[in-house]
Amino acid sequence: MNKGKMIMKWVVLGVAFIALLGWITQLLWNWLVPELFSGPLINYWQSLGLLLLSKILFSGLGGRHRHSGKAYWKHRYDQKLSTMSPEAQAAFKEKMMTRWCRKPADSNANG
Repeated sequence: MNKGKMIMKWVVLGVAFIALLGWITQLLWNWLVPELFSGPLINYWQSLGLLLLSKILFSGLGGRHRHSGKAYWKHRYDQKLSTMSPEAQAAFKEKMMTRWCRKPADSNANG
């Protein structure tokens, strides 16, 4: 199969997937929302708009995906520590603990 046919196949499959997703969204909305919340019925194009809006609101418009959560920061922390000597690691950990985890003992006596 040549490259042009392969690309065309994936484009057609992508369009078909989006069309199916829009149809399923319309069916689910029209089945649940009017009965549960007295909401309006929507047409096919409104369901595609709803999918696009939810994509924009919940995952952005594209580009690089940003890591989030503890796993990302733990990875960055471990990466930073792996390049340091043991003495520098201990000093860095102490600095981070002082800055973010505990209040200095003398600040309570003066404040």
